[in-house]
Amino acid sequence: MSGIDDRAAHAAPDSAGVGGEVADAGPGAAHVADAVTRVYREEWTRIVASLIRATGDWDLAEEAAADAFERAASRWEVEGVPRNPGAWLTTVARNRALDVLRRRGVEFGKLKEWIAMDELTGGGSPNDPADLAASGPEWDDRLRLIFTCAHPALPLEARVALTLRTVGGLETPEIARAFLVPEATMAQRLVRAKRKIRNAGIPYRVPSATELPERLGGVLAVLMLVHNEGYLASSGDRLLRLDLQEEAIRLTRLVVALIPDAAEARSLLALLLLQHARSAARVDADGELVSLEHQDRSRWNRAEIAEGLALLEVRSPGHEVGPYRVQAEIQAVHARARTAEDTDWRAITDWYDVLLAAGRTPVIELNRAVALGLAGDVEDALAELGRLEASGRLGDAHLLAAAQAELLRRSGRVIEAARRYRTAIEFAPTGPERRFLQRRLAALDPA
Repeated sequence: MSGIDDRAAHAAPDSAGVGGEVADAGPGAAHVADAVTRVYREEWTRIVASLIRATGDWDLAEEAAADAFERAASRWEVEGVPRNPGAWLTTVARNRALDVLRRRGVEFGKLKEWIAMDELTGGGSPNDPADLAASGPEWDDRLRLIFTCAHPALPLEARVALTLRTVGGLETPEIARAFLVPEATMAQRLVRAKRKIRNAGIPYRVPSATELPERLGGVLAVLMLVHNEGYLASSGDRLLRLDLQEEAIRLTRLVVALIPDAAEARSLLALLLLQHARSAARVDADGELVSLEHQDRSRWNRAEIAEGLALLEVRSPGHEVGPYRVQAEIQAVHARARTAEDTDWRAITDWYDVLLAAGRTPVIELNRAVALGLAGDVEDALAELGRLEASGRLGDAHLLAAAQAELLRRSGRVIEAARRYRTAIEFAPTGPERRFLQRRLAALDPA
């Protein structure tokens, strides 16, 4: 055991940061807080992923990583922010995990395994985490983590929660607030997900090349769900959750960076960027919903639009146009329109036809009918919505009623429009949506 102790002591950055180098001594509390926050976003996933790979213990990995960040917050105020904060944190977290494993007294084999792994990856020096960071295997670690969290053996809600916690680094109370469940409920959901991974023997690995296309789809679906909850909250008194949107974009960027040949991953990133670009204009100063036609387009984020459109210009030979690509193309039509009146609703209808050909869902049918109506075929659109209503396949009554009310209003059938607005208001899930529909109803002129 002495060799193990020596290694841990040698690697500990307790004296002056990793390698004894300090970038910024005595920086002050505010500066340190900013540094810790920045490094948390940049390094959390990598540190947790590497610890899970080494220990196979998800809880220990998270606890050790959290302990390292807590220590950084206090130590860096005194010692300064180290030259390589990620390496400093990795070393502290690894030593913390080693201490816990050693105290358990039954993990000698795991410690030996860990050291063997270190030797294989060039570890053994005080700077080994930095060497590890530069050598590339951490990319594999993060991929392993993303694919494990989004494993299809887990319930979908658990996949989303576990991805936000372990990959995104969100705290359990934050995730609970996002999904409007008690903190204890979300904590149990996370515990069950980790237990399922352990007991079911879900492998901590990137799927094989033959499995990758199928499994990547599940990962992208989880990221899309995270973004959707941020783009249009499912309940509550806020229309948007920008933090969830931004987290989904960050994680999708990570997937794109890790698998640059994945065309649908790039398309999803384009889609999320083009939607997020309109966020500032989608609500007014009071948080009330602003419809697309009345948005101040000067408030749209042009940098995100440019990035999203540039992603769509990349064509991947041999790749079919997937659903994220089509949805991104629809958002691109909106992004290119200088005014609401310039919107090419015919082009949008055509893109929805492509989506319907790939797979008919009631939501796509609803959106296609709205696009058709806004392209000028109001009666045909209302007939499609009527058939959708009669089928009973769309569970969300408020979206269907709101779409019917809007088209009826545009066609001058205000009595019928008022009736549908009242239904939409009754079932609208968020305060901003209810108040928007109430304003629409109040503005109708039955005369």
